Amino acid sequence: MLSGSQSGLETEKLAIDHSLEEFLTYATQELSAIDPYLQPISAALREFLAGGKRLRPLFAVAGYIGAGGSLESDAITGVHRAVVSLELLQACALIHDDMMDGSDTRRGAPSMHRRFEREHRSRSGHGESAAFGNAAALLIGDLALVLSTQALNQSGICTEQAEQVNPIFDLMKVELMAGQYLDMHAGSRAHVPVADALKIAIYKSGKYTIERPLHFGGALALCAPEHREIYSEYGIPLGIAFQLRDDLLGVFGDSSVTGKPAGDDLLEGKRTALISYAIEHLAGAEVEEFTANFGNRSATPDEISRMRALINNSGAVEFIEKIIEEKTTLALEASKHPRISVDGQELLAQLAIAATRRSA
Repeated sequence: MLSGSQSGLETEKLAIDHSLEEFLTYATQELSAIDPYLQPISAALREFLAGGKRLRPLFAVAGYIGAGGSLESDAITGVHRAVVSLELLQACALIHDDMMDGSDTRRGAPSMHRRFEREHRSRSGHGESAAFGNAAALLIGDLALVLSTQALNQSGICTEQAEQVNPIFDLMKVELMAGQYLDMHAGSRAHVPVADALKIAIYKSGKYTIERPLHFGGALALCAPEHREIYSEYGIPLGIAFQLRDDLLGVFGDSSVTGKPAGDDLLEGKRTALISYAIEHLAGAEVEEFTANFGNRSATPDEISRMRALINNSGAVEFIEKIIEEKTTLALEASKHPRISVDGQELLAQLAIAATRRSA
């Protein structure tokens, strides 16, 4: 049984970090052998992956352990190497997301497209620096996607495990891209109902952050389909709660902790459930005031503060916090299912708290 409130998560995270570093060393050598000009790409991807909470790989490991997967050294090493693929998929999503949103920073550092825009400018490269930065970020995001498949293929898992996990990984990638498009499309709509915003939350983040990684881990343990259904009862509500916490942090988060500008979602005009509820519950004049600045990247700190105040006044924060609490409670109850191993239950309970009670 796991001992200590966080020791299980910390141990698994260290093992995942080690496997990721091992794989990136191989990937760097492979790229460097092609051409020295590729070294900045390897360095950028490595630095980008140096941070992060590793939630998706951790959920996959929890799914494996919860389904009774073997903890023998060779077996668990293969699992740690396989779940690295989920962190690389996450890198692809974040790099492309920052580029589509025009975000300047990620985790307190320049976003990938800004990094290569500056690199191009610093060496007085021909052409437009911004266009070069966007093209580089697009390719590096694609590279992370390709490497995610490579990491899974080279993990050392057996043929039966690969046959079980590959369809889930494929579905996960489809759902992620679908959610990203729905999110982008929502930004172009004049009005997005709360129900639509919650659906986007499920596909943009919820499924590929929690439910599918659990299925991924269960597949590595060769679990029965019924076990995946149990994981869905945990993963879907917690996935919603996870994204809704993200939405609150995107508006009210401390920039020194989130690594993003204050009120970043307000500047980008993100049509989240939080925003949809606020707009639906503000008075006419307040809606006009809010929408006049919403999505304006040149909004002043005072205008951002006023938008935050209007959201607070609408009751949206209380509405979202209530959903987070309700969905987290549902997930915690689902984590106690007797088909889930004791160690798996403990990891899932810890991860539920880590996913929903965070400041970044």
